[in-house]
Amino acid sequence: MCGIVGAVAQRDVKRILLEGLRRLEYRGYDSAGLAVLAAGGPIQRHRAVGKVEALENQIAEVPLSGHTGIAHTRWATHGVPSECNAHPHISRDRIALVHNGIIENYQALKQQLQVDGYSFSSDTDSEVVVNLVHQALDDGGDLLAAVRKVLGQIRGAYALAVMDRHAPGRLIGARRGSPLVVGLGFDEYFFASDVFALLPVTQRFVFLEEGDVVDLRAEGFTILNAAGEVTERPIQVSGIDPESADRGAYRHYMLKEIHEQPAVIANTLSGRLADGRLSADFFGGEGNAILERIKRVQIVACGTSYHAGMVARYWIEELCGLPCNVEVASEYRYRVRPVADETTLFVVISQSGETADTLAALRDARERDYGASLAICNVPESSLVRESDLVLMTRAGQEIGVASTKAFTTQLVALMLLVLALGRHRGLPEAEERRLAAALQQLPQAVEACLALEGDIQAMAEHFADKHHALFLGRGAQYPVAMEGALKLKEISYIHAEAYPAGELKHGPLALVDADMPVVAVAPNNELLEKLLSNLQEVNARGGELFVFADQTVEVGEVQHHLPVVSVDDELAPLIYTVPLQLLAYHVAVLKGTDVDKPRNLAKSVTVE
Repeated sequence: MCGIVGAVAQRDVKRILLEGLRRLEYRGYDSAGLAVLAAGGPIQRHRAVGKVEALENQIAEVPLSGHTGIAHTRWATHGVPSECNAHPHISRDRIALVHNGIIENYQALKQQLQVDGYSFSSDTDSEVVVNLVHQALDDGGDLLAAVRKVLGQIRGAYALAVMDRHAPGRLIGARRGSPLVVGLGFDEYFFASDVFALLPVTQRFVFLEEGDVVDLRAEGFTILNAAGEVTERPIQVSGIDPESADRGAYRHYMLKEIHEQPAVIANTLSGRLADGRLSADFFGGEGNAILERIKRVQIVACGTSYHAGMVARYWIEELCGLPCNVEVASEYRYRVRPVADETTLFVVISQSGETADTLAALRDARERDYGASLAICNVPESSLVRESDLVLMTRAGQEIGVASTKAFTTQLVALMLLVLALGRHRGLPEAEERRLAAALQQLPQAVEACLALEGDIQAMAEHFADKHHALFLGRGAQYPVAMEGALKLKEISYIHAEAYPAGELKHGPLALVDADMPVVAVAPNNELLEKLLSNLQEVNARGGELFVFADQTVEVGEVQHHLPVVSVDDELAPLIYTVPLQLLAYHVAVLKGTDVDKPRNLAKSVTVE
């Protein structure tokens, strides 16, 4: 979950490294550091606890320059956030290294290194690797051979960038389980965990594959595959807008991304509906042939993406008549024997496409008897996309805020498009397909109507400012929406929030309800409405404070806080009711003074187990 940047150039690389770190800060922000090297000089390293700004302030007046450098933003796994645990790590003033991932056997390796006379100044697993590289160089050979030797000694996940004081103008990179890309400039080359870090200097990239090692120099680069053979990887041109990280007039990226949802939903739909139906070539001939034989769907995801999958289960079973199972990726990958067959579509959902547990689940599934795999993802260059049989891009654009918003709603849109595609092979009536397609096309306007409620939601948020707990309720497909609302509130405001199917209140959670427990409910006008309203009366009778987001045609009765929401087709109501819950969490967090875009202990792209 850390961010790596590296550069070999004919110019000073300090500003390139710092800008790359700023753009990767969403991946880790408890500390940051960089090391640069000029020919004939020592390794110049600076590290700071906190965000990249702290590092910039530290080196603002320092005469720091070099044509080779590595940099890092950290999300702590081994060792608390501190300057000594920050990267880069250095071994005996010669080797500098940055690392993303986890070295599983670091303790045994560390003990042996200590016996061999190596000292350690950090609590990290990463320092083991830099000392191993130094030791390998002492045994003879060059930097590339030393790194490859060390890769045979370590177990776990890693993306590495290594620099040798005795080899200025050269970096060695390696990846297994964590992403690393090579950026191609003119007589200069770069490393990064994410293409977004390098967009100011290049839009041409080579994506390293599992087990690749790359020797990077100002005049070019060489890639060795897992077998040690020289290989080539295709050059890809990124279509990401380099300016998409501009926050504009918004106070936080999260608020900007909430307000971008009408546009990105429209973008996700663009070209995928035609003549009032799903486009005939939506998945192409091969994709249609795959879907025709599908009789079951298995969805695997984490966090917010898992909630999207839970909503989709209702749609897939009700509209397509297909059994659908949804599982948390970190649990699925360790099940002894998941049931798989050639008629099951294995669907993985991830914003980044690099989520470690989801990616591992996909790789496990490819070894089993699933009919095909489908990735729903926001990053076209990601590992998840490259390794899936079918791909459905969400087109949300770069999402900087750690708490996902527009990625979630565009995932729901993509999943409904998948439902329409599956429905064509499962007898979904054309009239139903046209109704749902028309409802999808009206979604951007409906979301705009929800955003217009922001002033009322901001006022509502004031009632949460002194609270420590909250309950979220929903029924049917709105239960996952309640789960997502609770997740947003806890992520960015640090209020403990839990979600329940409203009918479960009397089976335990009702014991928590009192005047200090806000209860948030979502109430579309559907067949479960009367049941939900009865559940809300159970809260009222026990002195609970209710916050109800209900269809504008619904009379909710005596509740303390009621906000009417635009009417939409029931299937798409989860998309609509998500938006006010996002705004509620945002404004509560602002009132509580938390760091909305970078909440404590979290990172955007979870690339470690």
